[in-house]
Amino acid sequence: MMKSLSILTALTLATPVVAQQSFAPPDGCEAKLTVQHKGCVMVNVWTCEADNPGDQWIALFGQVGLFSVQKVDAEFQWIESFKMSGTERLITPAEDPASLTDLFSDQIDTWDFTLETETGTERNVGFDMLTGETTVIDGETLLNTEFQGRTLDSDGNEIESSSGRQYVSEEHRIFLFGEAWTADDPSQVTDMSPIDFIYPDEPGFFTDQPQYECNQTDASFRP
Repeated sequence: MMKSLSILTALTLATPVVAQQSFAPPDGCEAKLTVQHKGCVMVNVWTCEADNPGDQWIALFGQVGLFSVQKVDAEFQWIESFKMSGTERLITPAEDPASLTDLFSDQIDTWDFTLETETGTERNVGFDMLTGETTVIDGETLLNTEFQGRTLDSDGNEIESSSGRQYVSEEHRIFLFGEAWTADDPSQVTDMSPIDFIYPDEPGFFTDQPQYECNQTDASFRP
């Protein structure tokens, strides 16, 4: 397993804000996919030889550059997240682990897991549900989902609550952003749906620059 500080430091040094136009995964890893989203957000996905089968790394970029690197497993459990604000790690075993396998077979997946953060533990409870509809974006067939989730602090106080619609790729076994809103203001919908799927040898693959709606917003995402 790769070390968290070395990953984030290496990636940050490799992609200073508004400095470079390309991005490289760490040594021993292979770049797989770039996805450009609405809301001035993009992701780069890679895998590493030293990891468990099915593990993937996802780097998230906004208007000001790299802001999060996240490791997920084959079920899209949030194993580790490395941010400038601190590190988050999944406490295992989870009470009710997130499972793409369950989502694909049962059309719904409930989850109840706790993250260890720099400021204490955070419990995440909710569900993802397939709607039965699909959407084709840039030639990719994606399953449509709906979700609801709550984040609680160590005392059980609600930190945030959100709902929305996302996409999930069976081929890549990843979730992709869609529309989201908070319980406090459901009329304010944030849309970060995917626009472009970019593969090796295609223009824009593993760039570090979001392309869409960057003149409108500096999107903020909490993975």
